Amino acid sequence: MKNTVSDIVHGGIEMDSKDILIVEDDRAIVRILELEFSYEGYTFDIAEDGKEAVALFEKNSYDLVLLDLMLPYISGMELCRRFRRKSNVPIIMLTAKRDLSNRVIGLDMGADDYITKPFEMIELLARIRSALRRFKINNADFAKIEIKDLSINILTRQVSMKGEPIELTKKEYELLEYLVNNKGIVLTREQIINNVWGYNFVGDTNILDVYIKYLRNKLDYPFNIKLIQTVRGVGYTIKESKHEDN
Repeated sequence: MKNTVSDIVHGGIEMDSKDILIVEDDRAIVRILELEFSYEGYTFDIAEDGKEAVALFEKNSYDLVLLDLMLPYISGMELCRRFRRKSNVPIIMLTAKRDLSNRVIGLDMGADDYITKPFEMIELLARIRSALRRFKINNADFAKIEIKDLSINILTRQVSMKGEPIELTKKEYELLEYLVNNKGIVLTREQIINNVWGYNFVGDTNILDVYIKYLRNKLDYPFNIKLIQTVRGVGYTIKESKHEDN
């Protein structure tokens, strides 16, 4: 197996960068994939259940996810939804379910491709190469998001305002990226909580107001640029405005 990995700084945290995250609980299939991917020169991690997959995805950086549908603890469909909410990494679903409805649901959840078991390894490798090529092209084109003087690199999670680096916590960054990706759209509190903290979030929804304040203290007030605006009785939106007005 190719063991060497490149370390990158991701949101201020040193992370392992690998080609593929394999999420599969069938040990026979995992062994075949290990042998083939090692021969092809890919670096990879393996998760045998949904919880392990979430932990690895949060900790490391991947260029592609190979995702089984039927998994212990957290289903492949739910994992796909969670991964897509946080990243544009290519997701190929690998499953024994052949019916059309499952394929449609998987693609609607954000999967890029779908291959059923049993599969031909030559076909799977071809689809992986194609997905990786598209990912690299897209990242080159869309790695940066810029709104006025705010710049966000979505690959490294580096944020700057007027060229000055801004240090954000993981959750502050996730909130900012979600707002920026929906620039000009008024987002309800429920939408933001569900997409940033997750649908299973249990706690005081005032946590959103707390993190909005954190972002304003780092982005809006120091630079006298009001990006994050409150829509009373609804939620928040990102707009470009020169003056402060709550």
